[in-house]
Amino acid sequence: MGVVIAIWAPIVLVYFMDAQIWYAIYSTLFGGIHGAFSHLGEIRTLGMLRSRFEAVLSAFENRLAPLAKEDSKREHKEGHLDRKTIAKFSQVWNEFIYSMRMEDLISNRDRDLLLVPYSSGDVSVVQWPPFLLASKIPIALDMAKDFKGKDDDDLFKKITSDDYMHSAVIECYETLRDIIYALLEDESDRLILRNICYEVEQSIEHNRFINRFKMSELPQLSEKLKKFLKLLLAESENFSEPQIINVLQDIMEIITQDIMVDGHEILEGVHHTQDGKTEQRFERLAFQLTLNKSWTEKVVRLHLLLTVKESAINVPQNLEARRRITFFANSLFMNMPKAPKVQNMLSFSVLTPYFKEDVLYSEDELKKENEDGISTLFYLQKIYPDEWTNFLERIKDSKEENPEKERMEFIRHWVSYRGQTLARTVRGMMYYKQALELQCFLEFADDEAILGGYRNFDHKAFQDRAQALADLKFTYVVSCQVYGNQKKSDDARDRSCYINILNLMLTNPSLRVAYVDEREETIQGKSQEFYYSVLVKGGEKLDEEIYRIKLPGRPVDVGEGKPENQNHAIIFTRGEALQTIDMNQDNYFEEAFKMRNVLEEFLKKRRSQRKPTILGLREHIFTGSVSSLAWFMSNQETSFVTIGQRILANPLRVRFHYGHPDIFDRIFHITRGGISKASKIINLSEDIFAGYNSTMRGGFITHHEYIQVGKGRDVGMNQISLFEAKVANGNGEQTLSRDVYRLGRRFDFYRMLSFYFTTVGFYFSSMVTVLTVYVFLYGRLYMVMSGVEREILENPIIQQSKALEQALATQSVFQLGLLLVLPMVMEIGLEKGFRTALGDFIIMQLQLASVFFTFQLGTKAHYFGRTILHGGSKYRATGRGFVVFHAKFADNYRLYSRSHFVKGLELFILLIVYQVYGESYRSSNLFLFITFSMWFLVASWLFAPFVFNPSGFDWQKTVDDWTDWKRWMGNRGGIGISPDKSWESWWDEEQEHLKYTNIRGRILEIILAFRFFVYQYGIVYHLDIAHRSKSLLVYGLSWLVMATVLIVLKMVSMGRRRFGTDFQLMFRILKALLFLGFMSVMTVLFVVCGLTISDLFAAILAFTPTGWALLLIGQACRPFLKWLKVWDSVKELGRGYEYMMGLIIFMPTAILSWFPFVSEFQTRLLFNQAFSRGLQISMILAGRKEKAA
Repeated sequence: MGVVIAIWAPIVLVYFMDAQIWYAIYSTLFGGIHGAFSHLGEIRTLGMLRSRFEAVLSAFENRLAPLAKEDSKREHKEGHLDRKTIAKFSQVWNEFIYSMRMEDLISNRDRDLLLVPYSSGDVSVVQWPPFLLASKIPIALDMAKDFKGKDDDDLFKKITSDDYMHSAVIECYETLRDIIYALLEDESDRLILRNICYEVEQSIEHNRFINRFKMSELPQLSEKLKKFLKLLLAESENFSEPQIINVLQDIMEIITQDIMVDGHEILEGVHHTQDGKTEQRFERLAFQLTLNKSWTEKVVRLHLLLTVKESAINVPQNLEARRRITFFANSLFMNMPKAPKVQNMLSFSVLTPYFKEDVLYSEDELKKENEDGISTLFYLQKIYPDEWTNFLERIKDSKEENPEKERMEFIRHWVSYRGQTLARTVRGMMYYKQALELQCFLEFADDEAILGGYRNFDHKAFQDRAQALADLKFTYVVSCQVYGNQKKSDDARDRSCYINILNLMLTNPSLRVAYVDEREETIQGKSQEFYYSVLVKGGEKLDEEIYRIKLPGRPVDVGEGKPENQNHAIIFTRGEALQTIDMNQDNYFEEAFKMRNVLEEFLKKRRSQRKPTILGLREHIFTGSVSSLAWFMSNQETSFVTIGQRILANPLRVRFHYGHPDIFDRIFHITRGGISKASKIINLSEDIFAGYNSTMRGGFITHHEYIQVGKGRDVGMNQISLFEAKVANGNGEQTLSRDVYRLGRRFDFYRMLSFYFTTVGFYFSSMVTVLTVYVFLYGRLYMVMSGVEREILENPIIQQSKALEQALATQSVFQLGLLLVLPMVMEIGLEKGFRTALGDFIIMQLQLASVFFTFQLGTKAHYFGRTILHGGSKYRATGRGFVVFHAKFADNYRLYSRSHFVKGLELFILLIVYQVYGESYRSSNLFLFITFSMWFLVASWLFAPFVFNPSGFDWQKTVDDWTDWKRWMGNRGGIGISPDKSWESWWDEEQEHLKYTNIRGRILEIILAFRFFVYQYGIVYHLDIAHRSKSLLVYGLSWLVMATVLIVLKMVSMGRRRFGTDFQLMFRILKALLFLGFMSVMTVLFVVCGLTISDLFAAILAFTPTGWALLLIGQACRPFLKWLKVWDSVKELGRGYEYMMGLIIFMPTAILSWFPFVSEFQTRLLFNQAFSRGLQISMILAGRKEKAA
């Protein structure tokens, strides 16, 4: 029976994992097909955008521009774009480009190349953005110069074959004509220009252009024009009127004397009519035009058209700017509802919960250096060098009274907008208001105002109306739970947070802050605490209270902090829709413009005539470029929020609310329990319970990918692990909740399975994956120790021994888990191209992504399993810092000791025993094939925290880490001593789950601990000293040895305490006697009983797990052992084991730290993404700062 269980139990467990793997394959195929039909990734490069830019304008008109009454009656011819549509598009596009300039993603030059002129009324063709027309004019000039034909049509055919080139040539001619004509003050000069233009137009009309004009001289004219335009754009201190006059005269001379065949006739004609005034023409120029913004923009654009080369095709260079531009253009072709007018759109609110996170970095925080001498500012300057350069360019012209102070204020904002701060979130959400105001302008302004440009429009009554309408449609509430306490606090950080939040309110009049106010009031002579929900806004200099609502008590005493923070503030929101935005999110102007389209989804009826109650939106993870770990997390998270949720919503219909930035039907939810269940512990993952609640109450949840919101994620190994632990704990609590039970009962069979495998089932499968390894290895241990495996493989009577080998080998295939990354590869392939997806996958493997994900598998399994056994989950603050720092060995040990190190060492001993005791009859190839994935698992669990720890193999840091760990291990615990200061305090905290568990949990812990006794029971019968005896006496004697060892250790411990200080000689004598006794016993055992050296190593493998089992049982029976007064002995045994484990894990790290190249290799491995963007991370970690020039 034992053999059957040992062989088949792992194989049965594999079938549990099979379903998860089949789901991964299913979601990859159907998610990919669904994404392709949704037009995802149709525009994924700038080249694709250039080829379809005209179609982008048509898509904009169809999706984002609601038609006015007169427009709806007018039918457009296919492919035709009228000037008003182009003007409307240019307003939105240009504001999008300006927003990226203000965010320093692009430079001034990039901005100029990307802008679309507001009005094309001055020229007869569409004025495309200059980046589409890059190098078109120089190429056209070369074509004309080298043209050998006699017929105009041949040359014009070449030029008109490229629509963009045709537009650029005509625009250049007409713009240059208008610029020079406006600049000339003398009427005779203007007449010359008119005559030249007349001759050009007549020559083209009568097909004699090539005969009347010399094409070979055009390059000379082009060079002079570039110089002329550059002089017109010069700064005031470099502006030279005589130079401009001279160059203009040269230009007119080249045109009339060198290019035109009969140019002298035009000059002579003017000479005769002007009584000899032929000398010094083109002297009187209207230089005041250089102050005219509209005229200057024409000059800038013409200069760009003449000068931009092929390199401008790659504008913008910034990867984030490229991503945003291509995503926005692509989204216009996706299945998006048509935008309603602003006055007809649904009104909505945005709600952000905030506790004590960073609002805006202070000057001290920017300059504060870490242990490597690196400040936050210096770090970011190296991470984002192009954005820092753009920032310096932007603030160069700042003319404030106190430029140094103003400059530091700009720098504080620049840094804060690259972290996960409240200031970044507020800036992003306020784009909604800016987008609404622009939409009001496009709908209500007349044609003249639209053609004149949004930024040139100055009509106060109209602007007030637009702002009022935007305020009616949009409200932003930040629930700053402790704002009231921060306001009263004397703590410097709290005061800083209060001042920064107040400044946000004063800067953004539409921002509202809700908080819980605590007040002491005297009632009938007794002082009592009262609590209020308060809403404030920015006043002239301070905040102004709007509403105050009395609460029955302190909200966070009832439930979890974050959901209660949302619940008390939801009453201050308005409108039909409510978007929940987390504190580490961002938004973009171009995405905010699509909000009214998304809200229309609420009005669309779906299955059974039901309307959606939650609209799911996709997220973009903006922290992926910091390190390889951040990149892994970014890819994993992106896969989930795109292809994962796409398949959940349709066709499985089991998408719930997985956090922000989903949009709720506000009326539906506030009348059905709100958006946050807040019961302590059970609702740790409060987000998903909102989705459960919505579904159970008849709601309908959809997912939409044509709009996205930015999201920050944890970037360090320890932060990521804390986040995974929190999510695994939350899933464990969901498994125990009534909500999951009720949904499972109400769903049909197929929807129930979909629900299971996409929520708690995923974590259960992760736990089963780890459990399979345990069951497999303990089964092998049983078969090796009992001799059954040897009998099967060696006995000639048993013919089907290959079946056993095949059964064993199945494990190694499934442990690789490569199939689970298929959805990630599919999504990257859809959005970036499959060649990019394959490249990313290979790079991730080279950067040890498999090690990272295998390590996180252990995190999920441990915390999910512990929650199922004992409950008692708690919120784990991960921190949202972005500076990658070195984690000390003691920090890693505290965090991963129970979840990874203990389990890794257990599997290590199992593999060693399986190898040693089966080596004589089993081929080594079979062993490696069967156990390769398990060795990989062990290595990942034991050493991943050090591989992914910055400067993890730096020798000096390794020495410091060891000193710090020894100090931590030696410190005594007690009341008020934190776990990071003392091993004893940490050890007590690690057993908290046993304090609050029930009798069932304690019994299960004891039963699980019994597995460690198997080693001793199996190994002692294989010792040489046992002489192949199968008597139970051998096992009994082994326990006598175990008891003796424990008693000796206890005597040494007691002797140290009692005699160590006052009776030092007595203690030394005791140790000497124990040593002599030990040597005598060992001598007798070697000489008389036949003990061997191999027996000593085997005894270590046998008795070490037994001691650990006794320790685990002792922890489970803590109250009883305290009553027996032997708890201190258990603690000392625990300390001994911790020392031993710490030494085993630390030793390989210390050895590798001796070799400098290991540290360099690790740095390259960790920060490859940053290297590819020009980051000198080695300089950062070494602290070698560049000196300012």
